[in-house]
Amino acid sequence: MEEIEVAPPQANEVRIKIVASAVCHSDLYHLFESMHKDGFPTVLGHEAAGIVESVGPGVTEFQPGDKVIPLFISQCRECRFCKSPKTNQCEKGWASGRHNVMSPADSRLTCKGKKVLQFMGTSTFSEYTVVNQMAVAKIDPAAPLDKVCLLGCGICTGYGAAVNTAKVEPGSTCAVFGLGAVGLAAVMGCKAAGAKRIIAVDINPEKSEKAKVFGATDFVNPKDHSKPISQVLSAMTGGGVDFSLECVGNVGVMCLGVLCGRVGCQRNCWLDRLRRLFCPTPSAHGRTHMEGLCVWRL
Repeated sequence: MEEIEVAPPQANEVRIKIVASAVCHSDLYHLFESMHKDGFPTVLGHEAAGIVESVGPGVTEFQPGDKVIPLFISQCRECRFCKSPKTNQCEKGWASGRHNVMSPADSRLTCKGKKVLQFMGTSTFSEYTVVNQMAVAKIDPAAPLDKVCLLGCGICTGYGAAVNTAKVEPGSTCAVFGLGAVGLAAVMGCKAAGAKRIIAVDINPEKSEKAKVFGATDFVNPKDHSKPISQVLSAMTGGGVDFSLECVGNVGVMCLGVLCGRVGCQRNCWLDRLRRLFCPTPSAHGRTHMEGLCVWRL
C-alpha cells in the first residue's frame, strides 16, 4: 500500500470518493501479462462506484453527493463514434492512442512528488480519483454501491455482448464459455434475448447452479469429457450452436468457441480473423486483455 496525492479536479473534471471497486481480469492482465514499460507506475482499477466529492469548473451535470460510476470508455456525445449507433469508442477517450499503455498521458495522481498513471483513466483502487465528466455516469441515489460497481465493466460487457454485439435471436442455441461476472452476464443477456437453449461451459463445477439461476439450461464441464468440448457441444446440439460467446480471454478457448458453431457462414473467415487479431505474438498480444468482448456468430 502507498499513500498518494489526489489533486483537486480541474476544468470539466470530477473527483470521486470510491466506495466499492471490483477486480477485473484486465487489471491483472496489465499487471502480470502486458507489463508495458510505459504503463507504470499506475493505480489500477476500473470497475467501481462512488460518490462525487467535488467538481471542477464547467461541470454542470454532477454535484457533490451524487452517486456515480466512473467509466473507462468515455462518451463525449460529440465525436463521430459517439454519434454512431455502431460503436462507443469515443475519439476523446484515453484508448484513442494509448491502448497499449492503458492510461491517458495526463494524471491527477502523484506519489512522493512523481506522477502516477491513471489506469483506464479511472484508477479506482484509490480511495479518491479524478476523472473527466464525460467518463462518469450518475446513478440512482438508492443504488447499493457494493453491487452496482459491477456495472462499470463486467455486467455491461457480458450482457451487451449477447444483446448488442451478437444480437442473439429468439429460439436460438447459445454457448457461453467462462462463468465469471462477464460470463454470467452473457448468460443473462442470452436469456433476455429469447435464446431457447443456453449451454454454460466452465471447468469449475461449483458454477453450475449459479449459471442456471441466471438462465442457463445446461452446464458442461470440459474436464468431465474425453472428447474436445467443441465435439461435445456439437453432439449435444445436433451440429453446433447458433451463437458462441467467449468470456475467458484465452486464445485457446476463443478457438473452441469458433469450432463449436454450426456448419455455415464465415467459420473459416472468423478463425482467420481470430488468428490475426488474438494470437499472442508481440504485435497482437496487447489485444487479448479485452476478455468477454470477443463474440462470434457462426
